[in-house]
Amino acid sequence: MKVIIEKYLKYLKVEKNASPHTITSYQNDLTSFLEFCTEQAQTDVENIDIHNVTRLTIRLWLGELSEQGIAKSSIARKVAALRSFFKFSFKRGYISKNPAHLLIVPKKEKTLPKTVNSEDITRMMDSIDIETPAGRQDRALLELFYGTGIRLSELINLNLSQVDLRNNQISVIGKGNKQRIVPLGASAVEALKAHFETKEKLFGNQTDTDATKALFHSAHGQRMYARNAQRIVEKYLTKTSEATQKSPHVLRHSFATHMLDRGADIRIIKEFLGHANLAATQVYTHTSVERLKNVYESAHPRAKT
Repeated sequence: MKVIIEKYLKYLKVEKNASPHTITSYQNDLTSFLEFCTEQAQTDVENIDIHNVTRLTIRLWLGELSEQGIAKSSIARKVAALRSFFKFSFKRGYISKNPAHLLIVPKKEKTLPKTVNSEDITRMMDSIDIETPAGRQDRALLELFYGTGIRLSELINLNLSQVDLRNNQISVIGKGNKQRIVPLGASAVEALKAHFETKEKLFGNQTDTDATKALFHSAHGQRMYARNAQRIVEKYLTKTSEATQKSPHVLRHSFATHMLDRGADIRIIKEFLGHANLAATQVYTHTSVERLKNVYESAHPRAKT
C-alpha cells in the first residue's frame, strides 16, 4: 500500500497539477491512515496490503479521529483524501473493490469569515512609513491583498512579468495552475509604482535569479515567503485593528465582504477570488446578512422588544 500511495502522490503532482499544499496535506492524511492500519494489523508498514483495507477499517479510523477531538473540517479533508486515493487505486486496477465508495463526508461547522472594517483598513494603510524601501513594499503588499482578494500563495509567487500597470491588472496563477486576470485599483497601482522605484534596494546576499523576478522580497533579498507575508499583515493590523484574526486571509475575506456590501455581483466576486464554483463564494452573503441584522437591531426603534 505504501508504494501505491507514492504513485498516487506522483499522480497528483504530474497529472492533476495539484498545489504543493494539497499534496502535503494528502500525504500527511494517507500516512496517518497507513500508520493506523499498521497498529491494527500489528505489523510493519511495508506489510500492509491494500486489499485488506475494508470499509470497516476506514470507519474505525474516522471514529478514532473523532474521539481525539479532531475538528470536523479536518476529518472531512481526510475523508476526501481517502476517497480520492481509493478511487485512483480502483481505476488503476490496484484493487477490485473501492472500500471508500459512498463514504460520507462529515458536515463542516459553519463559521462566518472574519473581516476587518474599512476604517481599520484605511488606518492600516496610513500607518505605513513609505519613506523606506521596506515600507513601500509593505504598502504595495497590503494594497494587493485587500485590493484584489488574492490568496497568500498567489501573492508570494507573483513575478514582475505578471504585473501590467499599463492596463492596471495582474495575471494570477491560482489553484490547479489556473490563470486569471485581476484588475488593480488606483491605490494598488500607486503603491506598486512607488515599490518599483526602490525595489532593487531590497536585494541582498540571498538574491538569486528567481528572486530578481519576484515581485516581493524578504529581509535578505530572497523571494517573499509565506510566513514573512503573514508577519507583515499581522504587524500592521495589530497596530490599527481590534479584529480577533490578523492574517492575509482576513484581508481576502474583507475584500469580498466589502465588495458585496457595496453592491458587487457575487458572480463577479467569484471570478476575483478564483473560486471554482459559486457555492464557495456564497459564504460571504451570510456575512452581509449578519451585518444587516446588527445594523437593523441597533438602528430600528422596533427591532428589539
